Amino acid sequence: MPSNIRRLADQFQLVAGIIPLDLQTARAGDWVSMKYYNHCSIIVFKGIGTAGDDPVVSILQASAVAGTGSKALNTERLSIKVGATALTAIGAFTEVTQAAGATYSDATHAENEAIYVFDINAEDLDVEGGFDCVSVSIADTGTNPQLGCALYLLSGTRQTPPPSAIVD
Repeated sequence: MPSNIRRLADQFQLVAGIIPLDLQTARAGDWVSMKYYNHCSIIVFKGIGTAGDDPVVSILQASAVAGTGSKALNTERLSIKVGATALTAIGAFTEVTQAAGATYSDATHAENEAIYVFDINAEDLDVEGGFDCVSVSIADTGTNPQLGCALYLLSGTRQTPPPSAIVD
């Protein structure tokens, strides 16, 4: 590889939040530390489910990767792609603005494939309270199968390779 090409792994830290699982059971994502990062994109993928089984996605913050003192992290904006049968037909993200809240849900998304991107900046956390870790959770969607997963994409570090985000 030419020396002027930077690999993804040299610029970002990628961490599995929730491995692909059925969302009929509530899923609590792993915690990641933003101590050495300025930004974390939490990317949630979900498959087609059954009408009425809409996922409720929550973003949490804590003071350690063990989830110490966890509390809600309010988000107002996110980017989404929603496709009735195939996300491959959806080219651009749609920006969604909601009243500041710790959860996101849409009453029509269960029967669609979707990608949700929550962008968290380090200063969005309760830094004065010692909070520097984030997590995502997805509530039980109901009685019908619906595949989902989450990925953390951390950026904004000056260290190469980027430091681990799964330890304090």
